Amino acid sequence: MTFSVAVSGASGYAGGEILRLLAAHPDVEIRTVTAHSNAGQPLIDHQPHLRSLGHLTLQDTTPDVLAGHDVVFLALPHGQSAQYTEQLTSTPLVIDAGADHRLRSKASWDAFYGGEFPEPWAYGVPELIVGEGRKQRESLVGARRIAAPGCNASTVALSLAPGIAAGVIDADDIVSVLAVGPSGAGKSLKTNLLASETLGSANPYAVGGSHRHIPEIQQALTDAGAPVPPRISFTPVLVPMARGILATSTAPIAEGVSDAQIRDAWESAYADEPFVHLLPEGRFPRTADVLGANTALLGLAIDRAANRVVVVAAVDNLVKGTAGAAIQSMNIALGLAETTGLSVNGVAP
Repeated sequence: MTFSVAVSGASGYAGGEILRLLAAHPDVEIRTVTAHSNAGQPLIDHQPHLRSLGHLTLQDTTPDVLAGHDVVFLALPHGQSAQYTEQLTSTPLVIDAGADHRLRSKASWDAFYGGEFPEPWAYGVPELIVGEGRKQRESLVGARRIAAPGCNASTVALSLAPGIAAGVIDADDIVSVLAVGPSGAGKSLKTNLLASETLGSANPYAVGGSHRHIPEIQQALTDAGAPVPPRISFTPVLVPMARGILATSTAPIAEGVSDAQIRDAWESAYADEPFVHLLPEGRFPRTADVLGANTALLGLAIDRAANRVVVVAAVDNLVKGTAGAAIQSMNIALGLAETTGLSVNGVAP
């Protein structure tokens, strides 16, 4: 069976990456692409790398245009998806790449986003531990509504969830510092994202607990078994690379835990995962190793002098962080092989 697909926000970075991956997917047909200000223009004028989709023209983003497909991807700015999802009730599967349907707590939504609180959907991080012997993919089987993750949030959650679930780290004192490529901020023109502002510079942003991915991380780690809402110091830093996240997360080692128990927590969690790989002891990932791939690479260190576990994670923010996670979740929901259309291989140099 071939599934018909519509992609909104198709002229942006996230929408373009969804299209790039879907173009090689054997079980889907991309029938419709939509945009707002760019509607009426050829898709290839905005995504010139997508040569196989040169026949498509951007249409207006309206419920009528998006309806009538088996799968609809919403790659819209935060706060814009809900107005469409409410009118796509007959669409078998809708996947939101924005933040509108990720949070279950209205209080967290009000504190970090504001406005009307949308309905929470199944969270699109299949590998996330959500309880004793369970992972989030169980909630994605047959799902009709899926919220793709925030790229920073899923990277930190995948980094620390195994340690929390196994009880080998303390979730009350987490520190995460991330080097992030500016593509994660979208394609809109912003002064702080201009090349002249970012080249040769590292620029922190959303410092001091104000980043919108914090409650998403807390929600995921609570699902993993954190006994109280995790306390996290989260600092992202823009660096001059187009795409990629290198997240360094640390947490205190729980009392009486051995080095072998710590490493076993991560090895056991990800041993059979096709897209999340723990590197051998003493090895740490680079963002260059995951560019274009739906792969999360983790390196683990045990710092006994500081009594902390250190996890370094590398992902491509547009693939595993967004579009790849969305398509991986789509595969599960539709009963397809989870790895269909997705690669573990990056691009080098």
